Amino acid sequence: MTTRIIGNTFHCDRLVRFSHCDPAGIVFYPQYFIMFNGLIEDWFKLGLGVDYANYITEHRLGFPIVSLDCQFESPSKIGETITFALRLDHLGRSSMKLVVECTHKGQLRLRANKVLVAMDLDKGRAVPLPDDLRTLLEGFQQGRLDINAYEDADS
Repeated sequence: MTTRIIGNTFHCDRLVRFSHCDPAGIVFYPQYFIMFNGLIEDWFKLGLGVDYANYITEHRLGFPIVSLDCQFESPSKIGETITFALRLDHLGRSSMKLVVECTHKGQLRLRANKVLVAMDLDKGRAVPLPDDLRTLLEGFQQGRLDINAYEDADS
């Protein structure tokens, strides 16, 4: 897996595996939603420098999807390396609107708009984004984070 930030967009390459596909060898659409969550975790860790798991286990703060709109343009196939590009479109008090595009060799495969909300996992309700996270998110949105590319063998 290779990740990089270009301007205000986090990019993450993923190998399409057999486990992602239906019998025809194309990505079964619910698998994209699982990949989206992995993308968020990678963005937090590798793009923002934040331990996503720690937010859940120690701070009891989660970031569930509360809205998702997805347009599928073209199928992705087993063995392809697809690129997810994530951009923070809007930052609210408790929420963030993200735009995700998936491409393969420049061809658009899907486009998604999703809204995540900061949720207190013990109380089950939305809470304001923590100030330290908000600062990082604002820096990312404005293209001010200086994060280099990361390599990881876990694709």
